[in-house]
Amino acid sequence: MACGEFSLIARYFDRVKSARLDVETGIGDDCALLHIPEKKTLAISTDTLVAGNHFLPDIDPADLAYKALAVNLSDLAAMGAEPAWLTLALTLPEVDEVWLEAFSDSLFVQLDYYDMQLIGGDTTRGPLSMTLGIHGFVPPGRAMKRAGAKPGDWIYVTGTPGDSAAGLAVLQNRLTVDEPSDADYLLARHLRPMPRVLQGQALRDLATSAIDLSDGLISDLGHILKASGCGARIDLDAMPYSDAILRQVEPEQALRWALAGGEDYELCFTVPELNRGALDVALGHLGARFTCIGQIAPESEGLQFIRDGKPVALDLKGYDHFA
Repeated sequence: MACGEFSLIARYFDRVKSARLDVETGIGDDCALLHIPEKKTLAISTDTLVAGNHFLPDIDPADLAYKALAVNLSDLAAMGAEPAWLTLALTLPEVDEVWLEAFSDSLFVQLDYYDMQLIGGDTTRGPLSMTLGIHGFVPPGRAMKRAGAKPGDWIYVTGTPGDSAAGLAVLQNRLTVDEPSDADYLLARHLRPMPRVLQGQALRDLATSAIDLSDGLISDLGHILKASGCGARIDLDAMPYSDAILRQVEPEQALRWALAGGEDYELCFTVPELNRGALDVALGHLGARFTCIGQIAPESEGLQFIRDGKPVALDLKGYDHFA
């Protein structure tokens, strides 16, 4: 049976399970009507994902929905915000009801998990792409920003950057993995990254700056350094790696992916010496690994890489959509 735009929305995207009290009017009217809670600042981020650029055209729709939301949640995590609302503009080459059911089911599982509500959007015909707008709340004056790092602050990352790039290499048959459990792990890190939402909220009063790792550690840390007017010294010997990636590639390849692979959606943040003890307490019970990988330096030092206590030269850069 043919499915028009409005019946498509009603069938796959107008669900009441994940309804929030701060949504007066959601899907079904010309605009959403929303209430921002008292003593909260609204945090908003937008991401566009295009088939062939941000994801493979034949990606499983359930994985696509998961990752699309995770990418946006990671932006909120970097600011220390609590997720609330989502808008979705979806462009489809055709109405494939099996695809839509898998996509929407996966999306709503995640929305319910994070207590979020889809409040509106748009659908149209064209090459597969989507634009998501995510909204969250953060207490006034407590959001983390890229600006704020100071010389002497310690640089941390959550998780094990580089796994997503390895997973993409597996997906594209550029990396042959001889252990099925390692392949499953690396693929999951690429297709279903875990946004560090709780970690971001726990860091609000501890970190001096933060960013999520979407384009690679070098590129994203560079944004912190530029915004803060600082340099940095990165200890390459301290970089964290997963057991899976170390079993499958040489250490130098793992390092290249960790620094410039992108799409890890981990957090990179800076913490002053005074807060390091509190950091261990705040993040220690949340399950995700977090590792100190260097220290903020004066701007005049630029970005330095240290190995065995000595500076080394690396010819790496992160992802740039227009490079």
